[in-house]
Order: sequence, then C-alpha cells, then structure tokens
Amino acid sequence: LQLVESGGGLVQPGGSLRLSCVASEFTLEFTLDDYDIGWFRQAPGRARELVSCISAYQAQYREGRFTIYRDNAKNTVNLQMNTLKPEDTGVYYCAAVLDPATAQCGPRTDLYDYWGQGTQVTVSS
Repeated sequence: LQLVESGGGLVQPGGSLRLSCVASEFTLEFTLDDYDIGWFRQAPGRARELVSCISAYQAQYREGRFTIYRDNAKNTVNLQMNTLKPEDTGVYYCAAVLDPATAQCGPRTDLYDYWGQGTQVTVSS
C-alpha cells in the first residue's frame, strides 16, 4: 500500500485546511475500506501524535475541530481541520493498517504498517 498526502501549507490562526491522503497499490482483494487510517502530527522536537483516526468500514468521525472522512471512490481519506491554532503546526502524516477483523483504530504509531511522506502545516500570522 502506498500513501501520498497533500493539502498542507501556511494558514492564519482561525483558518481551515483540508488534508488528503490518496492510497494506491492495494494488496490482493482489499480496498481502502478494509484499512484503519490515522492522521498524525509531528511538531519539531516532539513525538508523533495522533490527530484523528477512522476505523475500517467507518465513513466519518468528527471530534472537536477535526473531521476525518473517506471517499472510497477516490481511494482517499481526508482530514478537515477548522479553527486552526499555532500549536497545530507540524508535519502531518497519514498511516494505515489492514484491519478487517477488529476494525478499531488507535493512537499508537506501532499499530500502523504503512505511512506517507508527510505534508507540512504551518499556522502563523
């Protein structure tokens, strides 16, 4: 599985961004819907941390300022981020793990087998 992120950039505090993660090169008969997907952020000097995740077969999850949702027709998982703050600055990575059995995503980075290259988000005036 290959993952490619896009949509990062410079945004002012209070602004919004939508990040996209496009998946390709699926294994055998599996589709994106069979994967748990996580979006992680890594700020300078800090550990990579979970921003939001969506379990296999789950279409959308919203918590606070962040909404993660699938577009299976485009093999894409998006992260909509609203009311951005300077502390949201960092490199954002999407990650995936094949999970048709338990379908339960989680915050630990070692749960995920596939990672994208990351996209930079900078929140600053």
